[in-house]
Amino acid sequence: QVQLVESGGGLVQAGGSLRLSCAASGSIFGTMGWARQAPGKEREPVANITRGGRINYADSVKGRFTISRDNAKNTVFLQMNSLKLEDTAVYYCNARVVITKPPIWGQGTQVTVSS
Repeated sequence: QVQLVESGGGLVQAGGSLRLSCAASGSIFGTMGWARQAPGKEREPVANITRGGRINYADSVKGRFTISRDNAKNTVFLQMNSLKLEDTAVYYCNARVVITKPPIWGQGTQVTVSS
């Protein structure tokens, strides 16, 4: 069974940057992406990328976050710049191992933006 392991979260001041990584233990043929959940809020999608490189971003992160993917290493990245207090959340990696199956999820990594 394929598993996802996230890394790169932490504490950063507003305006700073962080880079999240998510490595899959096996091949991922479908879309990979990131979602986040802030305290007291529902989980929301942040960005996703297809195996062919087609990308979608949530409006709240456009122009600040960049998603990328290394298919050879089954890894997806999220470069987060110009971080805001409202970006504070647990960030979850997700991936469709095959297009026809529901996505699998990582355990989450905490991102905290301070003033």
